[in-house]
Formats: sequence, C-alpha cells, structure tokens
Amino acid sequence: MSDGVASPVASPCISVCKMDDATGLCIGCLRTLDEIAAWSVLDDDARRRVLASIDARRARGQAQAQAQAQEVRDAER
Repeated sequence: MSDGVASPVASPCISVCKMDDATGLCIGCLRTLDEIAAWSVLDDDARRRVLASIDARRARGQAQAQAQAQEVRDAER
C-alpha cells in the first residue's frame, strides 16, 4: 500500500565507472561528469531530465551501431 510519498529517483550508476574520452560520457551510465557530480543535489525533476538524456543517448548509440553494422554488411557483398 502506498502512503502517497513517491520514492526518490534512483541513480543510473551500474558501478562501471570509466569515462570515454571521445564522448565525455561514463561508459557505464552514459552520464557526463557534471551530471554525475550534481546527482546528489538534484531534485527528482532534474534527475528525470538526466535519465531522459541518457535514454536519448542510448537510442542514438543504438541507431549508430545499427547503421555501422549495415555498412559492414553492404561492404561484404
């Protein structure tokens, strides 16, 4: 049963903390250093905006990977 209090937005950290120099993103959670540093003081709305940014980054990355895979398949023909 809910008491009407929303639970806090969980961190996207998966404890794979290494920054990708090319993208400036953590390879584990896809956050920038600024997003990582600010997480503990962000309110839930700001945290949700960071999570939305991560989703968009992930989607772009998947689209790029699919395009590259298609290029490889096309080159092999």
